[in-house]
Amino acid sequence: MVGDILRPTKAEYYLEIAKAVCLRSPCLRRKFGAIVVREDAVVSSGYNGPARGVINCSEVGCIKDELDLPHYSSYDECPGVHAEENAILNAARHGANVLGGILYVLGQNANGSLTEAKPCNRCKRVIINAGIKEVVIKKSDGSIAKIDVSEWASEDTKRYLERMEEVRKTKKGK
Repeated sequence: MVGDILRPTKAEYYLEIAKAVCLRSPCLRRKFGAIVVREDAVVSSGYNGPARGVINCSEVGCIKDELDLPHYSSYDECPGVHAEENAILNAARHGANVLGGILYVLGQNANGSLTEAKPCNRCKRVIINAGIKEVVIKKSDGSIAKIDVSEWASEDTKRYLERMEEVRKTKKGK
């Protein structure tokens, strides 16, 4: 064999591209990058940040920091569109097909350390409806997780029905 070269796996390769994308995020707390790959080609990318033309936190500060709000909460306080959403929306803007694609997502804390890029419930719904078949993330410990999107629909249904039951019990108690 001519020269032993170490090649990254496809997942490692695409997650490195998502890492480069996340560096464009203007978020002061955490940066996320996402790419959609279809038939072994990158068809779209996105990072977390405000809608086009909306002021961003790097210009004026972060409301969630000011209020000392925890991560993965209070999404309505933030003007940001999530990286997963932006990757899918950017594909739509340019007529790229994401149906059957794989979404790769990577996140970094403000200090550059890894943070698990677990899609929120809102993003899960967008991913389901876009027809993405798999999501690949890098976890905080550096390991790679592959998620079958088809499982999310039943999880979302279960979560909704449980919440509906809680609400109905609360209403009966009043």
